[in-house]
Amino acid sequence: MKTTTTKLIRRAGGAVIVAGLLLGSAACGDDDDATTATESPAGIEEASSTTAPTTGSTDAPAEDPGGDPAEDGAHDHVEVTAVDFAFENLPAEIEAGTRLSLVNDAETELHELVAIRLPDDETRPVSELVTLPESELGHIMSAMPQAVLLAEPGGEQVPAVGDGTLTEPGRYVILCGIPTGVSPAEYLAAAAESQGGPPTIANAGPPHFISGMWAELTVTP
Repeated sequence: MKTTTTKLIRRAGGAVIVAGLLLGSAACGDDDDATTATESPAGIEEASSTTAPTTGSTDAPAEDPGGDPAEDGAHDHVEVTAVDFAFENLPAEIEAGTRLSLVNDAETELHELVAIRLPDDETRPVSELVTLPESELGHIMSAMPQAVLLAEPGGEQVPAVGDGTLTEPGRYVILCGIPTGVSPAEYLAAAAESQGGPPTIANAGPPHFISGMWAELTVTP
């Protein structure tokens, strides 16, 4: 089952990217509760997770004399854990060139990590942005994501855009746009069939970021 799902993720490609950004309307459009995306942000500010990062350096030389990697600025990899519905071990700030990876610890939900750099003139906190109407939110986050990583429960990460490395300094919104209550196989099959557009899934729930699966991340030079 995991092999089949991984193949579907790779086939979905750009469709998954678009879905992650537009599901606020596309996934909820066939649901009577579509207004949830913009009318029920209660508690959303508390839902974002910015706990201490789990990090590790890569390709460390054997003769490394030691020292604290945090003091040396050697944090070039952060493993982010996706749960229902939050990102764990994601710091509030990382250095440019840091690579993010995604582990899905949820029991049934497919999760993604979409990293979108916000415009330099956008100063509102992400906690406010995620409550905006879809039309306004889509305009603000219209830039191509710098990274899109997907993982089924207990499965391997599959990169859809980039490898998770964020190279451009700035302020980012990190979110998961997968609809709630849809099986990984069903969602990915629909995404692959959409050929670049948001997948149409009957009775799909609101995107995960509506339930709090978002975070604000600053990438420093």
